[in-house]
Amino acid sequence: MTKKVRDGMSSLLKITDLHVSVEDKPILHGVSLEIRQGEIHALMGPNGSGKSTLAYTLVGHPKYEITGGSIEIDGTPLNELDPCERARKGLFLAFQYPVTIPGVKVSDFLRHAVTNVRNPERKDGESLIPMREFRKELKQKMEELGMDTEFARRYLNEGFSGGEKKRMEILQLAMLQPKFAILDETDSGLDSDAVRVVSEGVRKLSGPQMGVLIITHHERLLEYNVPQFTHVMLAGKIVETGDAALAHELHNHGYAQIRERHPAEAAEEQSRQNRPETVGVATAVAK
Repeated sequence: MTKKVRDGMSSLLKITDLHVSVEDKPILHGVSLEIRQGEIHALMGPNGSGKSTLAYTLVGHPKYEITGGSIEIDGTPLNELDPCERARKGLFLAFQYPVTIPGVKVSDFLRHAVTNVRNPERKDGESLIPMREFRKELKQKMEELGMDTEFARRYLNEGFSGGEKKRMEILQLAMLQPKFAILDETDSGLDSDAVRVVSEGVRKLSGPQMGVLIITHHERLLEYNVPQFTHVMLAGKIVETGDAALAHELHNHGYAQIRERHPAEAAEEQSRQNRPETVGVATAVAK
């Protein structure tokens, strides 16, 4: 399957020698990664290794400064594009901690987002996707994901449980149909039932038209979405790449063996933890 996808004309997300800093503190040190539509990649690593930094950098969060390297989709550079432009190029990020937007209904939010992604040249004030067409599609997607249609009438994430917020992210994914979906610890803070629901939702949506990067500490999400490629990050670098067996190894044995195989990065990781500025950087990232 993987070879077939790679040999085809599918879109390519290419990250080359990416260096990133937060408040002048280097976090990523030369990350290179290629993801094609139809592929599932897992990105794993201990806390502070740079996984979420990579995710937020890909979608253009302003706190993350690219100091070297490039991000491209099908040869088009993304480094200088804002998050809206990157979304229109086909990138999607499911947040670890989805934000709440009081007063904005789920349906209104999705209608504007879908319109802008499908019509990248649309200007403010121009027509949205026709309401009848949108409602029909939204209802269909919600039924496919096993979601109550009343969900669409609520304000975005206001009063939502952790599981409902993550299901809202999956509904966005279903409606926006991006070329590349980045799931930043989507299983974080969820019980087993919620993880199963979210995992099955991702499985239903993944396919030849969407490449997926699953950032996770655990194997639960990967049980439903088996990665063809598993990457391990340590101290801001991808130090190993394998298949699903590598993810299984990390789940069973943790990162001790990874640190033994990569002593220089392990030493850098320890040095980062001992630096007094680490707390400040972590606070900035969390914001």
